[in-house]
Order: sequence, then structure tokens, then C-alpha cells
Amino acid sequence: MAIGRWVAVSGGLSTLHPGPAQEAYGTWDPPDLIVSDGAYGVGGFPGDPRTPEGLESWYAEHVAAWSKCAHPATTLWFWNTEIGWATTHPLLVREGWEYVQTILWDKGVGHIAGNVNGDTIRRLPTVTEICAFYRRRLVLKTPDGRMPLCRWLRTEWRRTGLPLSLANEACGVKNAATRKYLTQDWLWYFPPVEMMGRLVAFANAHGNPQGRPYYAIDGKQPVTEAEWARLRHPWHHKHGLTNVWSHPPLNGAERYRSNGRRVAPRVHNPGRNAAAHLNQKPLEFMRRIIKVASNEGDTIWEPFGGLCTASVAAVETGRNAFAAEPDPYFSALAKQRLTGQFAGDQLPLRM
Repeated sequence: MAIGRWVAVSGGLSTLHPGPAQEAYGTWDPPDLIVSDGAYGVGGFPGDPRTPEGLESWYAEHVAAWSKCAHPATTLWFWNTEIGWATTHPLLVREGWEYVQTILWDKGVGHIAGNVNGDTIRRLPTVTEICAFYRRRLVLKTPDGRMPLCRWLRTEWRRTGLPLSLANEACGVKNAATRKYLTQDWLWYFPPVEMMGRLVAFANAHGNPQGRPYYAIDGKQPVTEAEWARLRHPWHHKHGLTNVWSHPPLNGAERYRSNGRRVAPRVHNPGRNAAAHLNQKPLEFMRRIIKVASNEGDTIWEPFGGLCTASVAAVETGRNAFAAEPDPYFSALAKQRLTGQFAGDQLPLRM
């Protein structure tokens, strides 16, 4: 059972399932973006394997569900330790996720305090955490078998019987079509919607009539510009933003503390002023992820909600969030956060 849906002033919706995400995946809208902040293999919460070796099996059911429900333009942002991510990476690749890059959270030298023991003192201090960015691997089913998108583009043009050079004429460019869109090396570019429309139209107008249709993903009709656009995830570039994000661990007004609030049975039983969650993420980080790789109205999944920081950022920016959190204490805190019951949230919601 989900804890209702709440409407934000900005237009975003949030749905919180008070149980394991596996119970809810089938009821959620298909994801445009997934933020995963689950097990790290450090025994940080009940069920978290104590070593990274158990992470692949821990994530297997989740990754299978993500892959089944995702569409070609879905992106995944996978928070973990370096070794935790490395251990899980092969599973993600097998399930059709393509690695893009790693975001490095630099927590600063202040993070060293209190994190030293007889083992860690004999290595360089760790002040980082990572978020690995993935997209769906674009592979199409063709009569010749499964084919990567870049190879399919060139193969379809070859099928027309037209010289490669005419692709430049089709696109109205000097050499960009052959050098970028139809190339097979690392310089390959995903053709912009307008250019793909020109390629498709030219191929079907001038190519060998016996081979038509050309560039038909379904084998029946040439791909439309709208269909082509849906194969690629949004990207709203922010100038000056790199893959290294510096922010100290939360320890100010944004950090949730127990403060004696008995909002639910305290499974983790934090002290009165202890942090409510051991690894709360900065809200600004979740805003960055959601703003850069999704559009307003898109669907954001947060399968391991915790305090639901990604969901808060989603509804704040006009997206729709689906989250799950089985721990009663965290689930209750997340519900209060998503319904704006804490004055510091700056998230005006109405029931």
C-alpha cells in the first residue's frame, strides 16, 4: 500500500510506499530518471550486506525491475562507495545499462575526523563518495540481429544503395553526416532530431524502392522525429559544473536530527540530537541530478527513500516522485518532509 499522493505548489506529485520497493515497482509510472541510494555493503542498516561481495545479489531484483520498467531514455544515478559501485557495475551492464561517468562527492578534510582506526590510518584518508551515471544501452532488434544504434544508422543508409556522401546533401551540411552521424568510431554523434528527420526523408525518397521502408525501428514505418527524440534522455547543461562536487557532510539546518520527535517506532533508536539518517545527501546534489537530466513533469524513482531527498528535489522542481522506504522511522520522517510539516523544508505542499 502506498501513502497517498501529495500535490506540490510547483505541480510535482509524490508517492511514498511504506515498504520494500519490490512491492511497488509494478504500480509506479515508468521512470524517466532513477536515483539509487541503497545498500553500500558496509552493514549500515538492517539488510545491508556487511561486505561489498554481497551487493550484486542484493541489487539483482531491483536492477531487473528497473530494466523492465525503464524506457530508452531513462537514466540511472547510482550512489555508493567506490568498491560498492565497482562490485555492482557488472550487474548493471548485463541488464542493459551503459556507463556514462562518475560524479565524485568531495566531503572535505573535515570528514576525516572520527573516521580513523588502525586500518584506515595506514592509507590515504577517504573523503569521497560517488554517484555513477548510467543510461540505457541503445540496441535495436533488426532482421540481422540486435544492433547498436550507431551501426544501425550506417547499415540502413547502406541498404538504400546511395553513396555515403549523399547523406551530407540530405542533411544540408558539408561533411557532418558522414563524419559524425554515420561514422563507426568514437567520434560518433547521436543525430539531432532535425538531422535525423532529413536522413529518414531522403533515404525513403531516393533509396532503392525495393528496400523501403528505411530507418523503421518497428520494421513497418520510418521513425518520426518525435519517436527519435524519445530515444535520448534530456540534458540541460549547466556551465561550470564538473563531475567533482564539493560539499561537507550535512551538519547544519538541513541535517535531520531526532530531537526527541517520536514520529514512529525507532528501529534505529537515534539519540535526541543524533542524526536521523547516517548518510543524508545534500538536497542541492539531488536538484542538480534532476534538473540536468529530466524535464518538468517527468517521473523520478527513488527506490531506497531514506529521508527521500531525491523526491523532495523532484516535487520542488515540478517532477513527479515515486519512493519506497520500509523502515517505519525513516518512512514517517520522509512523509513529514514531503508534506511540508517541518518548517525548514521550504517545500510548500497541500493535501
